[in-house]
Amino acid sequence: MKKMSIVILSILFLLLGCNAEENSQANQQESENDTLQIYSTLYSLAYFTEEIGGEFVEVETILPPGSDPHNFEPTSKMMVDIAEGDMFLYNGANLEAYAEQIEEALVGEDVLMLEAAKGVSLVEHVHGNEAEEHSHEEEHAHEEDEHSHEEEHVHEEDDHSHEEEQEHEEEDAHEEDEAHDHDHGDEDPHLWLDPIRAIELARNIKDGLIELNPKQEETFEANFRDLEEGLIALDDEFHQQLESAPNNEILVTHAAYGYWEQSYGIEQIAISGVSPSEEPSQKQLEGILDRVENNNIQYLLFEQNIEPKVAEVIQAETNVESLQLHNLSILTDEDIENGETYFSLMERNLDVLTEAVDY
Repeated sequence: MKKMSIVILSILFLLLGCNAEENSQANQQESENDTLQIYSTLYSLAYFTEEIGGEFVEVETILPPGSDPHNFEPTSKMMVDIAEGDMFLYNGANLEAYAEQIEEALVGEDVLMLEAAKGVSLVEHVHGNEAEEHSHEEEHAHEEDEHSHEEEHVHEEDDHSHEEEQEHEEEDAHEEDEAHDHDHGDEDPHLWLDPIRAIELARNIKDGLIELNPKQEETFEANFRDLEEGLIALDDEFHQQLESAPNNEILVTHAAYGYWEQSYGIEQIAISGVSPSEEPSQKQLEGILDRVENNNIQYLLFEQNIEPKVAEVIQAETNVESLQLHNLSILTDEDIENGETYFSLMERNLDVLTEAVDY
């Protein structure tokens, strides 16, 4: 009888152990199924997603370390990988020209396309020299128009009508050429550099994660609030250090810092436009050199992944020293090795800005 009881107990323990193992495997499988596979264009967006999603997300940036998001082109394999994921996360605001191509490739796939910048207010960038040139050209056109009207009084009515029509056609063509050549009023897509706007990017990401995994809404909301607090504190630091600086002009390789201009009173003298490929004209280049000399600017701020050739020309002409800003669009191999984060890189940027305006 005693042996029988021992046998029964052994069987019960064995069954309980099997059930426990099965439950553990089931829980692990359920946890794996809850993990969202997300592909992101920019490092900053990927960082916000990881902070909000925690253990429930796996995030991969599609841009290689040190690349330029303005001219990146996705590979066919990358398209296939994204199609097998749960979310494709991109900035928007006309930064990623290839996003539309990816969206077309994802038609019919169960993948959420999330534009992080949707609904967030954007800053427009206009080159100072371009705006001045445009003003002078308009004034000159106006003077020519007045002179033309005076001459037209000596012509007969039919001739007057014909010449006026031709003149308007020429003016319209001239204005179209100007618009094509200068691209005035480009919207600045680098809004993740503004901690307050970064909160709005993160909020859109959080809402997307909740849409994909509503069971973890409380977790995502709590993580978002923690991230929001950190971004607000970072914004306070930028205000305190930069608004008390003796100067406010910074010489930069490309116009990526319009949000710092608006938020912290910084004035960027940009060698290239919102896109690094927009190089200055000879007249604009001369204007930049004059401002650097007249305002005694000491530093040229390069970026971790973009170094326009024209910036080297500026440096050679002015003998300014080099400093490096990080645009946080993509990490370098060194950043990855050093375990850098959005916050550590922004803190470094603040130190660089403080040095650059202290002259």
